Amino acid sequence: MGLFSFFRNKKNNAILANPFGGSISPERPEVQKETFIEEEKTSSELRTEHAWNIDYLFEILNRDHEQRGYDDALRNPDSSHLDQNVLLLKNELGRTIKKVKTFYDSFMKEIDFHIESRSRNGMIDTVDELKMKREIAQNHVQKILEIETDAQKGQGDSQGISLSYTRGFKNGLAAISHHSILKRPI
Repeated sequence: MGLFSFFRNKKNNAILANPFGGSISPERPEVQKETFIEEEKTSSELRTEHAWNIDYLFEILNRDHEQRGYDDALRNPDSSHLDQNVLLLKNELGRTIKKVKTFYDSFMKEIDFHIESRSRNGMIDTVDELKMKREIAQNHVQKILEIETDAQKGQGDSQGISLSYTRGFKNGLAAISHHSILKRPI
């Protein structure tokens, strides 16, 4: 047995010592997909991360539905499918707005209780802070009501939801035509 064959056998069968304790496997560690790729979160995952507040509503409004529309067009290129899915997205927004309004209604009642209770105990600074928080919440409710009105009219901040989905759906239809007809030799 030669000097180098000793190292070769040791290298293939051994686990390397770690100066900090434990051992290090000579094989490459498995890298999790989540380390480098962030997947879009579902609404239930978002709900657990955030309260049903205005930030959550804006996350819903800021979502890009273009890829979803594109994929839906490839699965079912019927324009009635487009209309139904746009309606579903609008209904989802409407439900989210109702949930956010309910959240703020409860939050305002809770703030009112704290204002009244802390006022009775002479906690002037705390009451002032609570009143400021209530004013911020009222401003959020006002913006939510504006978004709701715009959504009912099909304009404003909510318009991006249907526009991005429709754009994706039409791009999917164009891709179908391009690959099935336009690339075909005549």
